Amino acid sequence: MVAALLAALPAAAEVTARDAWARGTVAGQKSSGAFVVLTSTEDAKVVAVKSPLAKSAEIHVTEAHQGMMHMHAVEALALPANTPVELKPGAHHVMLMGLTRTLGAGDTVPLTFIVEDARGKRTSVEVKAPVRPLGQ
Repeated sequence: MVAALLAALPAAAEVTARDAWARGTVAGQKSSGAFVVLTSTEDAKVVAVKSPLAKSAEIHVTEAHQGMMHMHAVEALALPANTPVELKPGAHHVMLMGLTRTLGAGDTVPLTFIVEDARGKRTSVEVKAPVRPLGQ
């Protein structure tokens, strides 16, 4: 009986992450970017991101506007069902602001993505992004 009830409950979207990395910084630099490919089993959206290494983290997008590149935060990032969404330099990415320390090769940046499915259910996706040195 319990198994039948549990089977009737809708499952939350399952989100997987691959190819995560974060850009290294130099001494005194207080911001950086993190990148990853996210895939959801059903339509969902990233509504927040956080990291213990930054005072704040946001999903940003880089866009051309009147011949200049501009970067700004987005309210949410759509994750269409079974479609990889790549956060990469020059496009959507995680902006880490107020870094608590320098990020160097060999470090790892923990990220928590808050994902909301079509029913409004929120889940957390934990990602560990290895740091790549500047210039890579």
